[in-house]
Amino acid sequence: MTMKPRRRTADAAADTVDSTQFLSAVGRAVREAREQRGMARKMLSRAADVSERYLAQLESGEGNASIVLLRRVAAALGVGLTDLLDADERTADRRSARRKRIALIGLRGAGKSTLGGHLAKHLRRPLVELDREIEREAGISLSEVFLLYGQAGYRRIERRCLERMITGEQDMVLTAGGGIVSDAGTYNLLLANCFTAWIKAAPEEHMARVVAQGDMRPMRGQPEAMEDLRRILASREPFYGKADVTIDTSRQSVQRSLAALKKSISPGNPSARA
Repeated sequence: MTMKPRRRTADAAADTVDSTQFLSAVGRAVREAREQRGMARKMLSRAADVSERYLAQLESGEGNASIVLLRRVAAALGVGLTDLLDADERTADRRSARRKRIALIGLRGAGKSTLGGHLAKHLRRPLVELDREIEREAGISLSEVFLLYGQAGYRRIERRCLERMITGEQDMVLTAGGGIVSDAGTYNLLLANCFTAWIKAAPEEHMARVVAQGDMRPMRGQPEAMEDLRRILASREPFYGKADVTIDTSRQSVQRSLAALKKSISPGNPSARA
């Protein structure tokens, strides 16, 4: 007689853990589906006719609302209800797929190209430079793309190229331009489909490395160039910070930075986001 209550207590505890994990998985599935579509939470709230508070709770894994509300969210996202309810199995598959595509983001001079080249060689995967893909698709240089099509046109080509890379390349190391974070839809697409590492450095090192490469344009005729760089970094830091991991290359050798990057992309790395 004394064992039954204990067994029921243990079963209840196990059910609580399973439910918590399930709700967390469903929340991730909703958030990833929303971000893949470039939808703000407010937009989904209106489309699904549910409150933003409900969506926030649902995406954080704290929701326990009725199946009716969840069905509205699924319909607004254009996915089946089972796509969200099968989140436990699907989440594991998505994690595995994302780690096949490693994306390096950050400002020029942080070390993306150098580390990306070494990492691609180590993993035996192709290195894809998104800027070069944009030039290839447009048939002109990046500066000419900006001159002819402007910022908005450049971002449209960037989005198309990223979509093509994600669809066509299952295993790759991708380096993206520092401004990719300025387009929420494109950046969310990257975060949802690639395991993303922010390669960062101190402003002084960013500038010194660019100049060391023989490019004096950042400093020519611009006495406030360093202050401008600091402002850009400060404004983009919250967006770069959404990456799965951060590698600070300040005062680090290429070898040490590469070792840190290799460790960070390991599936067993506890600091990487799920």
